[in-house]
Amino acid sequence: MNKLMVFSLTALLTGCFKIGPDYIRPEVDVPKAWRFAESDVGKNATDLKWWEQLGDPVLNRLVNQAVQGNLDLKIAVANIEQFMGQYGSTRANLFPQISGTTNYAHGQPESAGGDPLSSGNNSQEINYTRLGAGMNWELDVWGRLRRANEAARADLFAQEAIKRAVILTLVSELAQTYITLRELDKNLEITQSIVKNLGEELRIANSRFIEGYSSELELEQADSEYQRRSAFIPLYEKQIAITENALNVLLGHNPAPIPRGLSLDELKLPVVPAGLPSDLLAQRPDIQQAEQQLIAANARIGVARSQYFPKIALTGDVGQMSTQVATLFTPGANFWSVGSSLLTPIFTAGKIAGQIQSAEATQKAAVSNYQRSIISGFREFENALVSTDKTKVQIEKQSKRLHAVQNYFNLSRIRYDEGYTDYITVLDSIRQLFDAQIELVQTQSASFTASINLYRAMGGGWIVKEDKAANLPKTKEAALFP
Repeated sequence: MNKLMVFSLTALLTGCFKIGPDYIRPEVDVPKAWRFAESDVGKNATDLKWWEQLGDPVLNRLVNQAVQGNLDLKIAVANIEQFMGQYGSTRANLFPQISGTTNYAHGQPESAGGDPLSSGNNSQEINYTRLGAGMNWELDVWGRLRRANEAARADLFAQEAIKRAVILTLVSELAQTYITLRELDKNLEITQSIVKNLGEELRIANSRFIEGYSSELELEQADSEYQRRSAFIPLYEKQIAITENALNVLLGHNPAPIPRGLSLDELKLPVVPAGLPSDLLAQRPDIQQAEQQLIAANARIGVARSQYFPKIALTGDVGQMSTQVATLFTPGANFWSVGSSLLTPIFTAGKIAGQIQSAEATQKAAVSNYQRSIISGFREFENALVSTDKTKVQIEKQSKRLHAVQNYFNLSRIRYDEGYTDYITVLDSIRQLFDAQIELVQTQSASFTASINLYRAMGGGWIVKEDKAANLPKTKEAALFP
């Protein structure tokens, strides 16, 4: 009865409390509103597939291909599988560990005189057979194993957050890279058009020089500007090829041409997503990852502190043992034993104290990392908001400038033909026309990039939906047997 009471009390204590601090989410100074918030916003836009708002079916297909074939995403899925296995291995320590044993021995003891070569050695040969099962169960009285299990589970959740972060980054980078590709296509188109006009200008300048109507200076000026602008064509062609290769890496493909959809002028800007600063805490995968890492670090403080307390384990053996195989399974061959052990540290030369110090420092770093992730999220969203707002103003100004430069070019061409101005004025109008067209395209591209960064900074429920819809390998649950 006394033994039964001791075991009952021990089992009752197991699970009652855990050494170490329980996790409490750190307080974070969250702003009440965004500095550059817009009035025209999409209320539930963060839950939608925002890239579909651009209206380009080709981009939609590329996003689907990337989610299916991106190698970084497959690595993230495999990492979840790895941490699921580690979680299952750590959880197993909470349960009894049972193993089977089989032993067989055959030998002959020494003679009574201790001389194995003595002629008076009448010892008999000995056979020994043992078949049984053993159990070892560490009672988690102080919560060490449960804290370790808590940390392993948080590590697993952190890996799942990393996978969602990969999806967020993948879709955002693919959309940005596609916008960059369409920008370069437009730049190449503008440059080819300008070079064509400059080629015609060079032909006219050469004819005028031959006929004696212009000087060699004008001819060289026309030739210089033609060669200068022509050099941009291979530059843009190179950048287009490099950008296509970057897209293929995101798709998980070898280098190949990328199909095109709508032009930069035809794409539509997504609506500005609505959301309060506090929404970032629930929607951004990197913040979720940082919090899970903090939970794991917090739990490992308890794992380290519990080493100061005794480890209590129950042991047991049961089976059959006999000197003859024939009598192995008879009632007289049965054996069993039940016991317990207690192991407590007395002197470790500061080993446990060092582990506790390390665990507490890791937890402090995890708190700062969590707070930094939140602040970085606020910064990224604010930057994207102000970029979205200001690029709209830039586009208006650039459009007006392009209209003015177009008139400048037309007037300079007419005045030169009528002899009222020199050729350098015509070349200057061509330079400004080219620059105005390129800068407008760059600003349009920057406007799309700002919108993409806005959705990237906010996160959103679409990540989970895309994760479920993707044809990715499913993570196996942690096994309970064997």
